[in-house]
Amino acid sequence: MSDAPAEPGPRPSAPDPGTPREPGAAPYPAVPYPGPPPYPGPGYAGPPPHPGPSYGGAPPYPVVAYPPGGASQPAGPYAPPAPGTPGGPEEPRRRLHPLSPALHGAKSLVVVIAGLSWSTLSRVGFGWFAAMVAVLALGATVLSVISWYNTGYHVVGRELRVHEGLLWRRTRAIPLERLQAVEVVRPLLAQLTGLAELRLEVVGGGKTEAPLAYLSVADAAALRERLLILAGRAGQPGAAPAAAAGTAAPTHPPSVAAGAAAGPAAVPPGRPLHAVRNQDLLVSQLLTPQAFLLPFGVAFVVAQFLSEDSWSFIAVASTLTAMAGVLLQPVRRVLDDWNFRLARDEGTLRVRNGLLETRAQTVPLDRVQTLRATWPLLWRMKGWLRLRLEVAGYSIGEADERNRPDRLLPVGGLPTAEMIVAEVLPGVQLAGLPFSPPPPRARWLHPLSRGALGAGLHERVFAVRSGLLTRQAAVVPYARIQSVRVVQGPLQRRLGLATVHADTAGGPGAAAEDRDVAEAWAIAAELTRRSHAARRAG
Repeated sequence: MSDAPAEPGPRPSAPDPGTPREPGAAPYPAVPYPGPPPYPGPGYAGPPPHPGPSYGGAPPYPVVAYPPGGASQPAGPYAPPAPGTPGGPEEPRRRLHPLSPALHGAKSLVVVIAGLSWSTLSRVGFGWFAAMVAVLALGATVLSVISWYNTGYHVVGRELRVHEGLLWRRTRAIPLERLQAVEVVRPLLAQLTGLAELRLEVVGGGKTEAPLAYLSVADAAALRERLLILAGRAGQPGAAPAAAAGTAAPTHPPSVAAGAAAGPAAVPPGRPLHAVRNQDLLVSQLLTPQAFLLPFGVAFVVAQFLSEDSWSFIAVASTLTAMAGVLLQPVRRVLDDWNFRLARDEGTLRVRNGLLETRAQTVPLDRVQTLRATWPLLWRMKGWLRLRLEVAGYSIGEADERNRPDRLLPVGGLPTAEMIVAEVLPGVQLAGLPFSPPPPRARWLHPLSRGALGAGLHERVFAVRSGLLTRQAAVVPYARIQSVRVVQGPLQRRLGLATVHADTAGGPGAAAEDRDVAEAWAIAAELTRRSHAARRAG
């Protein structure tokens, strides 16, 4: 025998799968190929690592994605949809900030003390009064803690769901497609504790929906940006498509977090437009009829007291209450518009304002229906005016007046107002609006203010003016006009006059008062034609 190694024989080959087999024959055995594996084609991510000898459960190796459309498409690791996005798992509920019960309890304590009144203290004494306040405050705090424990929120698909209630469970589902704006509000107690409240404005809502009180400032800003992105109204390009594709919503940019946490004087994100001086704000509210006539009212009341010698508690309390009622409106305006900051961020306006209660609001420019300019009598000697907006989708009731994002310029000069108007309505200037007065026979209805009335058709907007002591101008873009009406009263019919109304979705719109009947119908026809053309072009 020879010790030389045997020549390797031919490699065994697998039988042809197409060869017929006898009935009952075993399946063809798998024949290993002694060479390297076949060359991987495009999109092949490589073999998974061997699980090891102790493998007996779920695969520890990562899932490999193969191109769904063939080798021509790139492949990558499989990324499951993020929680809270369409197609992804439902994200867990989140609770409000742990300090929320304390803030709600403090608010309840103020209501309790006010409800017990001074007469209760005089009847039961200070000790029993303090015990009653403590018991009621403790009960209110316990109820607040229970309410906090059973309150939660999370994003499911394209809905924000808010769960609340102990005995009667309630779940609010807010479609994000109907979301108009999300406001970060910081009342005084929230500012002292570093918290914030989130309020939602929804199309067709009668009031602010599902306020989340309270969250940390960072959480409130992050949730606000996430909701705006999912709603498709974020100011950053590409944010809405990313959210619609099912990816995780990005957190808020550093500018938003810094602006929310820095306090009331923080600059809103975007390109700064204007910052109102607090000194001008104070002076403007001193130049109001309430503040101007207040010294005369106080002098009259004091003279009455001195002449009748009746300095009773009821008289003093009545005087203070009357003075507080007179000063309430200008004081509220100062507190609400303190540190007013306006910025432009893509297709939105960013507003920050407030002293005791700070607000961060977003106004979508495509929802602006009407712009109003007001020149109060005492402001005109300083050349000041005020700009306000009417925005579609916001409640217009008196109870929600402070929540509406209608402040565009609390006080400022004409150059500043023209700059801001150009941002909201490009190509429109307040000083260049074409106003024509009503016919002379309108003096029978407006003997003093006929010269202050006017209306005109601008290239881009319908504009009207009114007011004798306080002058006003309303500007409505043609694309925002929902309907046009011609109204005639009994006296107008005798004088051959009519009023043309241009109605919008955000409020009363604008009305050209007491025009000639033929002119009124001509204006109405032209408004209808231009509004249709503007909507088609837009």
